[in-house]
Amino acid sequence: MSVSTTSIEQLTINAIRTLSMDAVQAANSGHPGTPMALAPVAYTLWSNHLSYDPNYPRWAGRDRFVLSCGHASMLIYSLLHLAGVKKADGSDELSVKIDDIKNFRQLHSPCAGHPESYEVTGIETTTGPLGQGVATSVGMAMAAEFEKTRYNREGHDVFGYDVYALCSDGDLMEGVSTEAASVAGHLKLSNLCWIYDDNHITIEGDTDLAFSEDVGKKFEGLGWHVVKVDDANNLGLLNAAFDSFKATTDKPTLIIVRSIIAWGAPTMANTHGAHGAPLGEAEIAATKEVYGWTYDKFVVPTETTDHFTATMGARGESARTDWEAKFAAYEKAFPAEANEWKQIMSGELPTEWDAELPVFETDAKGVASRASGGKVLNAIAKSVPSMLGGSADLEPSTKTGLKFPGAGFFLADDHSGRNMHFGIREHSMASIANGLCLSGYRPFVSTFFVFSDYLRPALRLSAIMELPVMYIFTHDSIGVGEDGPTHQPVEHLAALRAIPNVAIFRPGDANEVSQSYKAAMELTDRPSIMVLTRQNLPTLDREKYACATGAARGGYVLADCSGTPEVILMATGSELSLAVEAYETLTADGVKARLVSMPCVELFELQDDDYKKSVLPCDVAARVAVEAGVAQSWDRYLGFRGKFVGMKSFGASAPANELFPYFGITAEKVVEAAKASIAG
Repeated sequence: MSVSTTSIEQLTINAIRTLSMDAVQAANSGHPGTPMALAPVAYTLWSNHLSYDPNYPRWAGRDRFVLSCGHASMLIYSLLHLAGVKKADGSDELSVKIDDIKNFRQLHSPCAGHPESYEVTGIETTTGPLGQGVATSVGMAMAAEFEKTRYNREGHDVFGYDVYALCSDGDLMEGVSTEAASVAGHLKLSNLCWIYDDNHITIEGDTDLAFSEDVGKKFEGLGWHVVKVDDANNLGLLNAAFDSFKATTDKPTLIIVRSIIAWGAPTMANTHGAHGAPLGEAEIAATKEVYGWTYDKFVVPTETTDHFTATMGARGESARTDWEAKFAAYEKAFPAEANEWKQIMSGELPTEWDAELPVFETDAKGVASRASGGKVLNAIAKSVPSMLGGSADLEPSTKTGLKFPGAGFFLADDHSGRNMHFGIREHSMASIANGLCLSGYRPFVSTFFVFSDYLRPALRLSAIMELPVMYIFTHDSIGVGEDGPTHQPVEHLAALRAIPNVAIFRPGDANEVSQSYKAAMELTDRPSIMVLTRQNLPTLDREKYACATGAARGGYVLADCSGTPEVILMATGSELSLAVEAYETLTADGVKARLVSMPCVELFELQDDDYKKSVLPCDVAARVAVEAGVAQSWDRYLGFRGKFVGMKSFGASAPANELFPYFGITAEKVVEAAKASIAG
């Protein structure tokens, strides 16, 4: 198709391009090339195929579109504006206004440098870190398949939608994308379509510098249907490719689209600048001349918005109203299933969801918190149908399998189960969990704590997007024992505590486990992290020590003295029992000690100052913190006189009961540290 063509299709495509050019130029920052090159691809998808009602952007039955190459953010901002996507269901206000685009990449503009789901309605997930968008889209596709398989009934085909993700060379170079593609291919997610912009350019230059694999053959090997489109500007070929995806029912689809970055610019010498910098006024003027574009900056011809209304808008409205009629009939025929689905989508917990939370009897031998955690998880999930998830091939060790009747398994030939097998793919597991959560579910994922390093980028996005994903990490310290320092997390608590907007629970006995899960489930604006042990923890006598419900406040006084304490002991997890023993020794020695359990530092910090001071009074300077990790995150509570009993190095390979004395993490060392702190 010639760039000078003045058809309504080409006019709309050029409107996407010119908005992108103008916004990047005004910001003097950004990537205009990819939005310009992919405008025909995105236009074709949105105008002719995406089932989406711009007036009801939260409609549950909508198709999802993910811009995985988040650096091309002006593409989706232009689309949202031209398509007239509203800020909320039934609203008259546009999600992205022209003034927002004029302020692209500026403070307080919703049009951030990379798309942020919490900023703009119509952005299904935050993207930017390459590979995350496509990996998250797998979770969205799994959610759609779960709903379709679990809730549809004969004669009532209500649930299920398609998921499209537009990605770049950079997305497919990142390892997380291959992990996620492997999961999708294995599970035969035929509702998933990735559109790969094969433009042969990255920041450093031609992709031949570092990338020579045959992407099509690779994806065929991963179990994908592959379609090739040799020209990103050929709308006929693009339509045929999307039709091929919709006709494929046994595997996901990869559409490989060959494009030239900043296509349409009169001089291709600026290819690299078009990728990562503004074109410049002269280049923009020349490009607009080639387009036959006579409109002023940021002007959108009404014909283009009318065109989107007549295509995507009309099709989306019809699909939505048809879906609503189908759901009404479904609700009448299957009220229990409909009510369960509506409750899930509301994001609210069911009534009495915590009624079966286990209470554990006092037991000196105790139980590993991974084991008590598994019991608590099952008690909750049995009453909370939105909970689903699994492990990175470690369920027998993490104890995170859902064992109650009806839980089922999410498998290649059955997508109805709540137990998911992610394989040894920690990073994509977490990204998939984000996709499940963005689709209305309360996912949990699990692995050994040391492998939180492998999924941290996706966990960070959980925190940025305020998603209540539950991360369950077991084998939490040198207590792993003989597996040695590669498997013994030492710095991980401090590292994860450095991430804003997370809640990290390291419960000290089985009843704290129960209360920690309860507190985590009540959080709706952040991910929760359970850090659990391999080794047994004594179950404390709650007649003697404070009730475990104090865990809901993050930190609480477990045992105290009369009057003002001389020293405060603070502990988490497996070291709580050591602190209890030290407290008893100090008390017997006539030392006035207070024992504080601190299962969740983040929740403690959310308490009011009066409560925090009541637990950790400012006038008690002698303090000891004990935790089988590094000291870094305890500085705020220890002050100048405080002592830390914990790790200062990596671990070692030996039985766990030998490692704790070897590294000086014992009740005796806590007592010594307490007396030294008192002495000043």
